[in-house]
Amino acid sequence: MISFFDERQLSHTPLRELHNGTWTPYAECADRARNIRAAVGTPAPARDFGMAPIEAIHDADYLAFLKGAHAAWRAAGREDDAIGYTWPVVRRRKLSLDRIDARLGQYSFDASTPIAEGTWDGAYWSAQTALTALDAVLGGARTAFALCRPPGHHAGADYLGGYCYLNNAAIAAQHAHAAGAGPVAILDVDYHHGNGTQDIFEARGDIFFASIHADPVTDYPFYWGHADETGIGDGAGTTLNIPLPRGTRIDAYLAALDSAHAQISAWGTRFLVLSFGADTFSGDPISHFAIETEDFSAIGARIAAMGLPTAIIMEGGYAVGDLGGNVARFLSGFPD
Repeated sequence: MISFFDERQLSHTPLRELHNGTWTPYAECADRARNIRAAVGTPAPARDFGMAPIEAIHDADYLAFLKGAHAAWRAAGREDDAIGYTWPVVRRRKLSLDRIDARLGQYSFDASTPIAEGTWDGAYWSAQTALTALDAVLGGARTAFALCRPPGHHAGADYLGGYCYLNNAAIAAQHAHAAGAGPVAILDVDYHHGNGTQDIFEARGDIFFASIHADPVTDYPFYWGHADETGIGDGAGTTLNIPLPRGTRIDAYLAALDSAHAQISAWGTRFLVLSFGADTFSGDPISHFAIETEDFSAIGARIAAMGLPTAIIMEGGYAVGDLGGNVARFLSGFPD
């Protein structure tokens, strides 16, 4: 399978995050991408599709904030990475705020997603990598793999969180839709719910979003991904959430995939954007499913059996030493 990556994605190097009340080394480290790259062969370079596909998903004021946040942090006399510490719980007021701390709270939802000096470049080229893989599939490839890092599915139109800054899958899906490849569906198989992707599309009826993930009653991001969230307004019926309990093994996971496949197929899908996270792995340090390395090929094969042109967008997976092998196993489930 053809794969894509850009070295500039490695420029995103935050030092630490707040996890379970403790400052810990940043889990979404650059070695994740290096290990995947080593396992899948030599990816082709990403091409630059410019800002227009990103602006089709993300608000202009959020993009301006993201580009300038680290410089503003340093200008305020701060060291290291920019990270927020206060959030508007009731509602996010759209104000012209000056202080960087206020803007970090306005445009984020957690304290695990710092903005480092190279974050904008890394996120920009992660999005371009997704668009390059998408373009390969639009051009006739059956599947293509975008080694996206940082990931994207927790990022909303105007907020960051969950290690995500630009929503690569949403950007790719919108671009495929605009190119006339649809009906387009997004299938998210990361351990954590793709809340940002859902937020972007849940009120639209033209892109279907399905997610199989850990039950948000017990797991991040908590406030999204419950089974009764099925879309709103024009998007009613175009969101599918399948939350699963901690400890889920391969048989139950494949059954959930079959359920998602049935609804994706019934919707008339002709093109699939796949948000793939390898953090469903039993050894993942921040996740709690029981998927083993040898299971990933079965998951890939079950998705490939949907028979759809598919752009695969890398999301999570934090067992760094096992990550490359798990991704390679997953991709092996797709026919050459």
